[in-house]
Amino acid sequence: MVRDDLRYSAHSLAEAARESRRPRPRGVRRTVAVYSFPRYNRDRSVGRWSAVEERRARQRLRTRTGTIRGLVNSGTGELALEAADAVDVPPARHRRGSLWLA
Repeated sequence: MVRDDLRYSAHSLAEAARESRRPRPRGVRRTVAVYSFPRYNRDRSVGRWSAVEERRARQRLRTRTGTIRGLVNSGTGELALEAADAVDVPPARHRRGSLWLA
């Protein structure tokens, strides 16, 4: 696998500071030999890890929405919509997210 990247060297940073300008990055080419992939040869560890992470994401979502439900449906019979706006619920990205990141 070959990856091209842009990096700042110590020389270019010092030169830019001396000339009071922005530093210029230099191109760096890196090569890596990859002999196995996480899902190659039916490696089930990624699937297990994915199932655990997705389960935790669903639990967090249920907890946060339960908090909102408890705030909105107060015992007094009035809807506390301002209190519900204070609870932050991030978007649920539990569908195969960890398999994508593997």
